[in-house]
Amino acid sequence: MKPRKNTKRVPSFRKLLRTSKLKLDNKLKNKQYKQQSAAKKYRKEQKKLRQAVRDAVCRKPFPLEEYKKKHVAEKREEEEEDDALPLDMMDEDDLKLMEDLAQKASFLTRDISSTEPVHIKKRKHESVIEKYEKMPRRMKTEPEKELIHLLPIKDKGGIIPQTMEKPVLNVEEDEEDAEEMEVAEDFSEEPLPVLTPEEMAAERKRKLQERKMHIAALASAILSDPENNIKKVKELRAMLMEQDPNVAVIVRKLVMVSLMELFKDIVPSYKIRPLTEAEKATKVKKETQKLREFEEGLVSQYKFYLENLEQTIKDWKQRKLKKSNVISLKAYKGLAEIAVKCLCELLVALPHFNFHNNIIVLIVPLMNDTSKTISELCCEAVQKLFKQDKLGFASLGVVKVISGLVKGRNYNVRPEVLKVFLHLRIKEVELKKDSEDIAPKKKFMTYKEKRKNLSRMQRKWKKAEEKLERELLEAEASESKEKKLKLHTETLNVVFLTYFRILKKAQKSPLLPAVLEGLAKFAHLINVEFFDDLLIVLHSLIASGDLSYRESLHCILSAFHILSGQGDVLNIDPMKFYTHLYKTLFSLHAGATNDDIKIVLQCLDVMLAKRRKQVSQQRALAFLKRLATLALHVLPNSSVGILATNRVLMQTFPKMDLLLDNESQGSGAYLPELDEPEHCNAQNTALWELHLLQRHYHPTVKKFAAHLAVGAPDEGSRALSLDLSRRPATELFEAYNMKGMTFNPPVPSATPRRKDTFSKKESFLSEELQQHISKTVIHKNLDFAKHLKESSLS
Repeated sequence: MKPRKNTKRVPSFRKLLRTSKLKLDNKLKNKQYKQQSAAKKYRKEQKKLRQAVRDAVCRKPFPLEEYKKKHVAEKREEEEEDDALPLDMMDEDDLKLMEDLAQKASFLTRDISSTEPVHIKKRKHESVIEKYEKMPRRMKTEPEKELIHLLPIKDKGGIIPQTMEKPVLNVEEDEEDAEEMEVAEDFSEEPLPVLTPEEMAAERKRKLQERKMHIAALASAILSDPENNIKKVKELRAMLMEQDPNVAVIVRKLVMVSLMELFKDIVPSYKIRPLTEAEKATKVKKETQKLREFEEGLVSQYKFYLENLEQTIKDWKQRKLKKSNVISLKAYKGLAEIAVKCLCELLVALPHFNFHNNIIVLIVPLMNDTSKTISELCCEAVQKLFKQDKLGFASLGVVKVISGLVKGRNYNVRPEVLKVFLHLRIKEVELKKDSEDIAPKKKFMTYKEKRKNLSRMQRKWKKAEEKLERELLEAEASESKEKKLKLHTETLNVVFLTYFRILKKAQKSPLLPAVLEGLAKFAHLINVEFFDDLLIVLHSLIASGDLSYRESLHCILSAFHILSGQGDVLNIDPMKFYTHLYKTLFSLHAGATNDDIKIVLQCLDVMLAKRRKQVSQQRALAFLKRLATLALHVLPNSSVGILATNRVLMQTFPKMDLLLDNESQGSGAYLPELDEPEHCNAQNTALWELHLLQRHYHPTVKKFAAHLAVGAPDEGSRALSLDLSRRPATELFEAYNMKGMTFNPPVPSATPRRKDTFSKKESFLSEELQQHISKTVIHKNLDFAKHLKESSLS
């Protein structure tokens, strides 16, 4: 019986990297134990089979007259033959024949004392002692020997088999000896010297310097010749499993960052696809084969590197500590942050290369991570990707994953996850067209017309021109505008689907401000069919009173963006939105709400300037007066933006100069606290706020106030400079912002008055007086604690 072959596969290098040294030692020991037990079992089976053969031979009958004479001599010879002819040297037919002869002996060769038939297998009356006495005797003082079969010798008498004894190793004794040797070696080893903290720091510094030099050597070799040294990436990646606890954390971080920079440099500008079976079977040039091997190695190493980064993050998330205990749990967080940084860099730098979708699937859930650092890293990376993605393919993949994340978490995600949509580069999409536009356009000439009107040579030239145009487009790698619009349209559909889900199912979610802000930006790209329903939803949100002033401002901005684009054709009066904005203006002040003035300026531009034909004079006067009042209690940058908006209103709407005159222009009194702009009688008041603003400490506010007080003229001494008159209100708001605690324009520094100084004080004294002072003045060391010493002695 032959031992079974070990069909277990050899572990791959990737699996070996993931296992610790202790685990490998345990695996090796288990493998040795299995081999030893299998060998021992095999020897026992061989021994049992040989014993069975001996039993069959000893039961072979002999003639009665010869049995007593040759019993003693042949018994020894049979034992020797049994030892010399093991089971391996006997055929199965011979063994079977011997067994049959033993059972089917004739009456002459059978024991006469036995009266029972031969075919009975179980002998009931035979005692155990008699059975034992019939078995051959062997001394078992010596261990049983295994035989090694050699080539046989052919003699006149026949073939003589040759064997050689093989000593059987006692596994238990060997293990005990090995253990004793190990214990002896342990005792013989000298104890390690105890290092001082200074020596330990120096040793750690030396090891770290060695690892850094090794990383630098491998990286420089790979960069110098990537095609020939791509296997060194594997060696560098193996350092991610550094086992020295003194330098393990720093070395792993350095290797992560080094590999990230390496891949950014050596990765080609195209996606590497796997070869087909036909391509593998065809013969190619050496250069092509070399390039294929490089690309295959690069893709595999890049994949393993991404898997290592993913495993690092998972270990930190699951608080999973490796058995080797080389790195503590606290250090895992630092490793995970470095891994996330590397993934974010690869997400932005290599959107065209393989496994980009896998990186997206890793990064997007981390945008909602509880760790603020990791969440900000991932959000910033996605924003950069959106800003630099010109075609829109990578953006579409990210948007789909974010939409699935929001839905899967039941809208319980951070608002920053949805705010990244604001950085999408989408300015135009494919709008719904008529059936004539959607129908496929007919070709200029059909095949039959070409066959009829063009000659064979002309058709040939026409076909060659079309093929050349296609090849030129492919060579330039220029994507058609239709493909770009298609990707942008699909991306925006996913964004609006996410927004509408939240508006429908999670109106009290903290994601609502981000949704309203996104709708305000992309509302002009919404299909006309959704306008009525969306305006109804926005108005119901405002009327519910559950929104903050900032969220209500976003609602108003979204509604007017809808009405200013394709909504011009709709006959809708948004008077309710005007009223709500008029009421919200006094909620703003110079505190934390000062930054929201920018949203107000955007709303005023869309509601009043761009819809001037739909706005009445009463409404414009009311907004002008309330904005002038608001300019008194906000910061200077907001005052400049508000006064710039008032300037636009005075130049756009006629008869705005009514508010510059003290005489009333109609019946009734001005009601400043009334929230209805149409009924507050704004024509019966004056812009007295401009006189206060002309005494403002900010010079730009003074200029605008003086300019508006005289009617906002375009020419003359009171006209504004081109720098102020041509810039929009929102741009002026950002330009004069004081976030950096600086004034724009800077405050001029007060120059101190020059005073006369004298270089020499002795110039007032005569020479004789100076000589007398120098002689009489004696410098002595003054002892201020002298009286204290005297009092203590006394």
